[in-house]
Amino acid sequence: MTASTVPATLNQSVAHCRDVTRAHSKTFYLGSRFFPPRQRDAVWAVYAACRDGDDIADETSGERAHEALAEWWQRTQRAFQGQPSGRPGDLALTWAAQTYAIPLSAFHELHEGLLMDVRGHTFETMDDLTLYCRRVAGVVGFMIAPISGYHGGERTLEYALHLGQAMQLTNILRDVGEDLARGRVYLPRSVMARHGVTDATLEAGVVTPAYRALMRDLSALARQWYAQGRRGIPLLHGSGRLAVATAARAYEGILDDLARNDFDNFGRRAHVSGPRKLMMLPRVWWELRTAPTP
Repeated sequence: MTASTVPATLNQSVAHCRDVTRAHSKTFYLGSRFFPPRQRDAVWAVYAACRDGDDIADETSGERAHEALAEWWQRTQRAFQGQPSGRPGDLALTWAAQTYAIPLSAFHELHEGLLMDVRGHTFETMDDLTLYCRRVAGVVGFMIAPISGYHGGERTLEYALHLGQAMQLTNILRDVGEDLARGRVYLPRSVMARHGVTDATLEAGVVTPAYRALMRDLSALARQWYAQGRRGIPLLHGSGRLAVATAARAYEGILDDLARNDFDNFGRRAHVSGPRKLMMLPRVWWELRTAPTP
């Protein structure tokens, strides 16, 4: 399926994926705008497919969630086989998978991560949380890197993995209060215990000194992952470097806002405003210009 022979309905499918990306992640959407048009369309297709699965894990429950997630995984596999369903974003995913070497195995890992949510996984250790971050976000780096193009082989993909994990851990730290309202706790129990944070602390929504220490600890890990992941950005090709660097810098800014608010993530959602994101662009551009190739 080439660009010149793509049926008109593909444009509608891509437009749907664009709208999903813009509605659900302004930060990711901002970064995606720096890709060339063809790559940008593929990035939107990947994001919308991932978002579709994520919405199932977040918005459905019980047996229906298992059924809907199984159906999503079947649709994803069919899209990769060149047999998209009539769902709005599936044709765009088929086109993206035929145009770029996006690995279906990355979507399989995502499926396993979403199953952790649907099954109500309890996060006992940091290894549990790291695995979850890998599955639901780290592997997105495996999907985006082939669209951008890259050199450096497995090393570049490992950097991309760390960057995706950093973004997911940032989401978790931002959304502690919202996740509690859905009956979910992603903070590892062993790490909570080390800092003296209990279930009662979380349920009370009280930002204690112990809770701040816990947030600082996990924020430091996220920043470590950002630093590792950022090393791979110069190994991406073309404007994909600026696209990924912009999204990463804006996402890390959420941690800055969380710290400025004294780590109160129970009643306020940390965020980075549109103007602040735009103010980051010159710094991101300069860092790319001066970064040594690893």
